[in-house]
Amino acid sequence: MSGLKKINALPVRKRRAVFALLGALVIVLVVAGFLLWQALNRTEVPLVTEEVSRGDIEKTVLATGILKPSVQVNVGAQVNGQLKKLYVRAGDKVTKGQLLAEIDPTLQQSELRKSEAELDSAVAQKQASLFTLKQYQLELKRQRKMDSEGSGIRSTLEQAQAKVDTQVAQVKVNEAQIVQAQMSLETAKANLGYTRILAPVDGQVLGIVTKEGQTVVSSQTAPTILVLANVDTMTVQTRISETDILKVHAGQPLWFYVVADPKHRYESVMGTLQDAPNDALQDDTASTTSSQQPSAVYYNGVFSVPNHDHVLRTSMTAQVFIVTEQARNVLRLPVVALGEPQGKDQYLVQVLNGKTVEQRLIRVGINDRQFAEVKEGLKEGERVVSLQGSSGAVNG
Repeated sequence: MSGLKKINALPVRKRRAVFALLGALVIVLVVAGFLLWQALNRTEVPLVTEEVSRGDIEKTVLATGILKPSVQVNVGAQVNGQLKKLYVRAGDKVTKGQLLAEIDPTLQQSELRKSEAELDSAVAQKQASLFTLKQYQLELKRQRKMDSEGSGIRSTLEQAQAKVDTQVAQVKVNEAQIVQAQMSLETAKANLGYTRILAPVDGQVLGIVTKEGQTVVSSQTAPTILVLANVDTMTVQTRISETDILKVHAGQPLWFYVVADPKHRYESVMGTLQDAPNDALQDDTASTTSSQQPSAVYYNGVFSVPNHDHVLRTSMTAQVFIVTEQARNVLRLPVVALGEPQGKDQYLVQVLNGKTVEQRLIRVGINDRQFAEVKEGLKEGERVVSLQGSSGAVNG
């Protein structure tokens, strides 16, 4: 209180100066206290690092594929008639030669009987012609004998010779008719056999197209009754972009998954590659109708994969990864830890050494956009500062 009285006793100008000095001192003390509190409660942020480890690296080309059976046959009818009976259902397994369906054979049986009757008639006509020929030959023999004895008439001999020649020609006509009748009979037998639809290959029934009771007409093209396929082996038809086609060749390893089961990985090798895209294989007249250049060009690649458990199905979509380069059990570093490039295949990285960070020049190999192969400059187990999320001091 005495100090405050002394201050109040001062002149007004001096009193204001003292109060200003006291206010400044209070502000300095508050700021110093805040900085001290912040320093005492500061939490150091650790560096984000990536470990140098061993593993596999694959450089791949991505393509989209469609699954198809290795063998697919549209089983059709070669004769007309009503589909009388189906002996299989969709999903059934069948063997080659197994009866699949039957068409009403009434028309074919009638045609067969007609062909048999025509053959019998042609044979009978030939037999009659042979009897007549024999009679004409005897008459010709008598006329020749009479002519040699001088008691015959020349014109009668000539008529007898003409009858024999004519009848020989008639026998040849009858023989040709027999051949025609035999061919008609064989065709009728074949058509009767076609009423029984047999499996051309071993496989599985993918679907039924024609139902029982429907009438099939095969005047122009064979109508499809059912679709049969061998699904023990599937083929994958891939579409490879023109930007990647030169990186791909037959025999390259690959793997894929179907969109229905992304967790299951299937492995195979590239089979055949198409030298031209589908658009280039179309008729020139069709291609000239569109003057616009297609936005993208794709080449077809085909490979096979076993399907013993029949999990893979027709028309499934596959994501295919064709391996263009690979390295097994090599030192690798996540690409997020690569520093500034220092020329071809060289980078400057920050290696954590205890509580300090040192810069080091490394040389890398193949890069799959996730990992880079380490050729020189790093050892297994070392930790490299990541370029993503690293800030602050080293946490001791």
